Amino acid sequence: MSKLDEELLLDDFLDYLFLERGCSENTIQAYNRDIKAWIDFCNKNNKPAYPPNSTILERYQRYLHNEGKKRSSQQRAIAALRSWLRYLDTENIVDEEISLPTLPYKGTDLPRILSEGEVERILEACAGNSFFDIRDRALLETAYSCGLRASELCAICIRDIDFSGRTLRILGKGEKERSIPFLGEVSRRVRFYIETARPQNSRSQEVFLSKTSKPLRREDIWRIIKKRGKIAGIATSRLFPHIMRHSFATHLLRRGMDLRTLQELLGHASIATTEKYVHFDLELRDIYDRAHPRA
Repeated sequence: MSKLDEELLLDDFLDYLFLERGCSENTIQAYNRDIKAWIDFCNKNNKPAYPPNSTILERYQRYLHNEGKKRSSQQRAIAALRSWLRYLDTENIVDEEISLPTLPYKGTDLPRILSEGEVERILEACAGNSFFDIRDRALLETAYSCGLRASELCAICIRDIDFSGRTLRILGKGEKERSIPFLGEVSRRVRFYIETARPQNSRSQEVFLSKTSKPLRREDIWRIIKKRGKIAGIATSRLFPHIMRHSFATHLLRRGMDLRTLQELLGHASIATTEKYVHFDLELRDIYDRAHPRA
């Protein structure tokens, strides 16, 4: 499996934790670190991270203990690994069933989706002429207008944008390409960023860079969303690196887009994954109807 596939698969897993299991952002970030630590451990021991055998799993558990980690941290690391392997099984990446200690899972509230007005407030929170204002506005416009995963957003290269053809080429899971409409405000904002703010002498092909010409990472996307969300007056607890992607999908469904088209835009291999947005939206509306005094 390529590194890009690995990153995209991990991104989708974190997405699953947020959308389907309603995990908090702290839990998701902790799982992200735990799974990356597991992959690093396997790489250092020249063992495959998936499918793992019982020997490397036992060694990893001893490693966690010998590192002097708190019992709660060890339990969370195993819980993260267990969830990860189960997810890989459902995605047909891991064929064999792995036996790990059964750990309790405590559910949390349903994940939140931003309203169209809140998305607009986050975008307007990038008002200004600084490098960061111009870049962040272009980045967040792209995230929302194209419904991209964080890893896909970071991986966009200059050659992927066809301004004349008004399309954006995305390389998704399994190195499958998809073409997304790239027009209007998002096209204008990204072109303006490239022409006026993006470091001109950078050797990096990625579109979205730091001020020192380094390609942005998932952690940078999360930091930008938190920063702009705070300026917009939106609680950090309601935000997540893929909040723009989830909001994009939900808003298009509410405006009448059919599932097949949305599936293609999101890059889902199975329409069953896309259907989860429908169920999620219906559940949110049901909760609103039951809870709101004026519903």
